[in-house]
Amino acid sequence: MTPGRYTPDPREARTPAEFLAGLQALKDRSGLTYRELSARAEARGDVLPRSTVANMLARATLPREELLTAFVRACGATPDELAEWRTVRTELAGRGAYGTADADPDADPAETDPARTDPADTDPAEADPAGTDPAEAAGPPPAWPGHEAEAAAAPHGGPGTPSRTPPATSSRIRRALVAAVALAGLVLAGVSVVALLRDGDTGRAGRPPGNPAAVAPAVGDVRIRVTGTDFCLAERRGTRTGQVHQVPCAEPDFPRYSLTTVGTGRWRIVSDHPDFGPGCSGIPSGGRIPDSAYEDSECGDPSRVEAFALEPYGTSEGPVRGYRIVPVGSATPGTCVTVVGDREAAWAKLAQAPCTPDAAGQLFSFDRRD
Repeated sequence: MTPGRYTPDPREARTPAEFLAGLQALKDRSGLTYRELSARAEARGDVLPRSTVANMLARATLPREELLTAFVRACGATPDELAEWRTVRTELAGRGAYGTADADPDADPAETDPARTDPADTDPAEADPAGTDPAEAAGPPPAWPGHEAEAAAAPHGGPGTPSRTPPATSSRIRRALVAAVALAGLVLAGVSVVALLRDGDTGRAGRPPGNPAAVAPAVGDVRIRVTGTDFCLAERRGTRTGQVHQVPCAEPDFPRYSLTTVGTGRWRIVSDHPDFGPGCSGIPSGGRIPDSAYEDSECGDPSRVEAFALEPYGTSEGPVRGYRIVPVGSATPGTCVTVVGDREAAWAKLAQAPCTPDAAGQLFSFDRRD
């Protein structure tokens, strides 16, 4: 443990409830999420399933000794401190107060098998994959042939010089030239439209004309899209950190998100991870670090900010351009969930950052899942 900071003393516990409160304080003291604790335990050769830890801290019964050992070690306790926790647990269990948690009925059996841990990170490196080509700049619209076209079709010579082209032939040339220029104009217009739809050139509303308008938040399953882009929020498959990135919306949902309300004007963004199960998006450490990562982890961790205000952003003259995700109760006020780094690149990370007047990288749409 880091010296100079308060470390919970298990010897102060007189009941299992006080003992569990001390374990919760130990976790808060470590500053680690459930996922990070599980990963640290696995690195030591211990088995510490995430769901089991969450259940252990939510109950009023003593944990099994092997679970206590793995948990305290993962929190960074020294061997002497671990010995004190185990001694106090044995003493409390001997008194028979409230019983002990010899078996955790809420634990996921799949998570207790160390052979079924998360796969290795086989995702590609966090580099910008081949993105869309920049929109081809269309030139100025072709001038409709008038006197210039007639001059081009006219013979070169001074006044009174007889024309070498018969009048009928000259008329046919002019008509052909007019038709060719008109056809070229249509082709250029078509290319411009295709480029706008393909490359997402920004329109008046600040969003690509080919992209749908921002969708307001509502309870239920959603795909969270970064407005004005074809990026959606997701985690990197195979990692344990829960860091949220922006990825092409064509990629499969990983994890799947939904919205629930936690009070008037307050929302919780719930994740359903195929490996870790249900969780919540949030800001760690109460948002005390200004650029804290926006990440998914288990719900109910009191050290995280898990409630958000989803604030519309736009002008009175135009439509809502998107919705800001504002942490409620963050220790760093005036912050928004923001795409940081290269906002045009896939796998750019999201973090807590100051809300800006132009809301660049801070507007989202909560598209309904089909």
